[in-house]
Amino acid sequence: MADPLIEAFAAEATIAPVRFEVSGTRTDHAVRDLGGIYAGDRWSASASGGRFDYRYTAIGDSEVTIRRSQMHGEIRGVVQGGGDYVVTWISAGTGEVEVRGERWPMERDVPVLFPADEEFWFTSADYDQRLVHFDRDFVRRVAATRGEVGEQGLRFDGFRSPEATVGQRWQGALTALSRALRVGGPESDAWQDAKVSAAEVFLDMFPPQTDDLPDVLAETRNARLRAAVEYIHAHAAEDVSITDLSDAAGLSVRSVQESFRRVFDVSPLTYLRQVRLDHVHEELLEAGPHAGAVGDIARRWGFAHLGRFSASYAERFGEYPKQTLWR
Repeated sequence: MADPLIEAFAAEATIAPVRFEVSGTRTDHAVRDLGGIYAGDRWSASASGGRFDYRYTAIGDSEVTIRRSQMHGEIRGVVQGGGDYVVTWISAGTGEVEVRGERWPMERDVPVLFPADEEFWFTSADYDQRLVHFDRDFVRRVAATRGEVGEQGLRFDGFRSPEATVGQRWQGALTALSRALRVGGPESDAWQDAKVSAAEVFLDMFPPQTDDLPDVLAETRNARLRAAVEYIHAHAAEDVSITDLSDAAGLSVRSVQESFRRVFDVSPLTYLRQVRLDHVHEELLEAGPHAGAVGDIARRWGFAHLGRFSASYAERFGEYPKQTLWR
């Protein structure tokens, strides 16, 4: 992949500029500096072959930054979800991401998207890593101009492998970002155009996964209920409580429960279970028959008790999970 980092940077921009560098030779400073950038938790670093040093550079603005992280040594820890969308790849060394117990080794020069809405573990050693940070609101605005989203939140599958043609476009987008900063700076039209183009390629590499919401939620009187439903769809794989839905909707717990009963004739947690079952059903249809798939997929969507899950699945779809898998 091309190195997007450049030397020139304009001092002022309409959108807040971003430019910084941290570096050093101490493991505790690496944990402090790099962990601080990513709101890290339980981070640790160690030397490799008796050597340790690191350097991290970022340049761009508050909507898009292009970054490079290098280290002789090893670093690991937990990153919380909820920040920027971060596309990353390594050109040297090793890297691995672990999400809900599943490990994903990073392949050289293959972009992946860090998990956007949940915490994940990572381990990297002796690496040269490139990253592009996209502000969430910026990506959403670009997605909206393409007609790809309504009011619901965006969800992404970050570990899908981009198609070769999209990978080539990503390479071109990086080059355009670098050139625009070098020539015109972050206030230039070229930079603004390059940012939008890069976000469009990002959306093509990692197409947003949206859930169709019931038409009744478009009614004005159901606006707050819609916020709770959107929260369920955006966080269905996570632990979701009635309090979470209450906070998302700006309603009392009792009002949330009453609203779900009024519109859907089910409780909020039953609605959540139905959404999770729908996701499992979709994944089983795509998975194809292989051992262990049902349990793995069910657990990924929050079903800890496989017996009860299987019964609920059969009630909703008229067949058991393995029957769906073996179609």
